[in-house]
Amino acid sequence: MAESKDVDQVTGVETTGHSWDGIKELNNPLPRWWLWTFYGCIAFALVYTILYPAWPMIHSATPGLLGWSSRAELGRQMAAVNAANAEKLQAIGKLDVEAIAADPKLRPMAIAAGRAAFKVNCVQCHGSGAEGGVGYPNLNDDSWLWGGSLAAIHTTLEDGIRYATDDNTRVSEMPAFGRDGILTRDQISDVAWYVRKISGQETDSAAAGRGAQIFADNCAACHGESGQGNRDVGAPRLNDAIWLYSGSHAAIMAQVTNPRHGVMPAWGARLGETTVKELAVYVHSLGGGE
Repeated sequence: MAESKDVDQVTGVETTGHSWDGIKELNNPLPRWWLWTFYGCIAFALVYTILYPAWPMIHSATPGLLGWSSRAELGRQMAAVNAANAEKLQAIGKLDVEAIAADPKLRPMAIAAGRAAFKVNCVQCHGSGAEGGVGYPNLNDDSWLWGGSLAAIHTTLEDGIRYATDDNTRVSEMPAFGRDGILTRDQISDVAWYVRKISGQETDSAAAGRGAQIFADNCAACHGESGQGNRDVGAPRLNDAIWLYSGSHAAIMAQVTNPRHGVMPAWGARLGETTVKELAVYVHSLGGGE
């Protein structure tokens, strides 16, 4: 005996037998245009996976009959960009950083290229906005250990700071006044209070008074009589509110007792002269350059 079919009384269309909350599903066929589009997508996908890399294998994917690859395409695009910029890149390689920064055509390209190089090589220490952090200088302000001119920044980037494998690296060493017994702990405490005084911070007046002479005898030769610093030897300025590590009394004492000395790579050997010049122009453009 044939199974009876449920037909919707309103539309006269057979139902599928499914019902949700009293609503029955009509057994209407799919629209022809939708069905042919669906079949066309399947056919297109099959042809695509034959022509282009697609099917994963054990060590690689099927290469595709056309031999196309995203790496090869990127290589072609980069080659085209380099060819278009070849003249400017050659000029950047030959000119000094001052001439590059003064050239209205080369400066924008150097800044853009320097920004890209900075994001790859420098943000790990100096931060994505070059704002620095504890132990890493802020490159946006006007406080520079070795000078913020284009030439000074270029030299620092080229040869690094305390970088053992570069003969021309910038070097400055602060004596370990406490570790080596040059000053007593009480003397170090007094000179730390004095440094807080000249930097405009809250201080112990009596201790700072004693620390003034200790500073003059042991620290002024590098940091200056008023704590203004000395870029010739990379001695930081102490009479402002900018601190590489911290300006607390305890942090100053720790630095005087057993100083920390940061290291920056010599980027000239790693990145090449052109990229280092682009980096110098970019860092100088951040606003803190002189």
